[in-house]
Amino acid sequence: MLLNITEFLGRFHPLLVHLPIGILLIALLLQYLSGKAKYSALNPAVNIVLLIGMLSAFASCVTGYLLSMSGEYDEDTVSWHMWMGIGVAVVSALMYVRRVNKQFGLLYKVMSIGLLVLIAVTGHLGGSLTHGSDYLSAAWAGAAEDTKVKRKPIPDVQQALLYADIIEPILHEKCYGCHGSTKQKGKLRMDKPELLMKGGKNGVVIEPGKSEESELVKRILLPVDDDDHMAPKEKSQLTEKEIAVLQWWIATGATFEKRVNQVAQTEKIKPLLLSFQNAGGEETGEGNIASSDVPAQPVDKAGDKAIEALKQRGAVVMPVAQNSNYVEVNFLGDSTITDKDMALLQPLQKQLFSLKLQNTSVTDSALTLLEKFDRLVRINLTHTKISDKGLISLGKMSNLKYINLVSTGVTGSGLSQLQPLKNLKRLYLYQTNINKAEWPKLQAAFKNVQLDSGGYVVPTLVSDTTEVVPKK
Repeated sequence: MLLNITEFLGRFHPLLVHLPIGILLIALLLQYLSGKAKYSALNPAVNIVLLIGMLSAFASCVTGYLLSMSGEYDEDTVSWHMWMGIGVAVVSALMYVRRVNKQFGLLYKVMSIGLLVLIAVTGHLGGSLTHGSDYLSAAWAGAAEDTKVKRKPIPDVQQALLYADIIEPILHEKCYGCHGSTKQKGKLRMDKPELLMKGGKNGVVIEPGKSEESELVKRILLPVDDDDHMAPKEKSQLTEKEIAVLQWWIATGATFEKRVNQVAQTEKIKPLLLSFQNAGGEETGEGNIASSDVPAQPVDKAGDKAIEALKQRGAVVMPVAQNSNYVEVNFLGDSTITDKDMALLQPLQKQLFSLKLQNTSVTDSALTLLEKFDRLVRINLTHTKISDKGLISLGKMSNLKYINLVSTGVTGSGLSQLQPLKNLKRLYLYQTNINKAEWPKLQAAFKNVQLDSGGYVVPTLVSDTTEVVPKK
């Protein structure tokens, strides 16, 4: 109980920490101006503002110390941040005492300059704890995100180092923000192999050879709106390809030294690995958008009100390419999203290129509202209540190229309704009601379409009742 109270109080630090920064900077500004005859009337205000800034600095120090007890941050940076923060509080207190006693002189001027420096250093260290040590330099480097990784091209994926070239970049981009060198939620650090295998305060997170029992995989596969889901809902999520590759890596022993061709591979994992050969160029898998798929026909920008309404509902709306008005809407697996929410998409009928409805509560009725979205190229319906009835509507969306129907109620006979889609490239169909005997017929019917039937351990939510076993 005591630990919960201290942690609760510590969480006020991000709120309080900005007060002394702003207030003390105002105090220094007022102090500078009051030294001029024109603004001498400001002099009495300096004492009051300095007092408030000093008190907020001490409050920030206390809550900051309580927050540091969680052990989720780099100890060296926390230590420097803490002592610099204490320095801000102490120097501001000394300055206040000297002002009250009207002791102005060289020492007071030195204190003023010192306080300004301490505020800047403390703020920088606090930013480093939250966003990473390179959060300032990343802006000059043109980084889009503090954890964004530019993956090096892989000319031959089979010769690539499995961990260094495939797995580590995934973890770097999706996990290091919370479990890297400057921040360790749950005392878990993942940026070094030995620390990754050590685990966090709740124990190990990777069980080599047992991906289903590994805590890392369990957390990734939780519903996005679950508090324990990794990565957090507001962060960039792992794609299905990345999840499948991570599961395969753990299932095959979680090796850190072997090359890809030294690890046993199923026929279904090979094409996923092959897609990494295009890292640094175009990728055409489910989680990536190739520029060749984006329509050449220009389109007007979507209305700000329509986009804001979607964001208020929890959706992420992003352009699919630079200088393009076509967008992707991702509802982030929010189970509260229903058919009614599809009305929010109507103003984006011309701009909607990709729609992600995985793990939501939409039904076949949602797809009837989308039949006229003739610019829609990608749709993800994983773990929804879509059935053969919904395929009728999908069959009317003439530009669809990628359809994800994993863990839905569709059948082999129902898929015939998608045959009019002449642009269709790929169908994801594992964990559906398609019988094994139907696959040859489907492959003949969709000669130019890649039918993904699974065959490796695929993402399974807690609510699922189907057990997926890798093919031998």
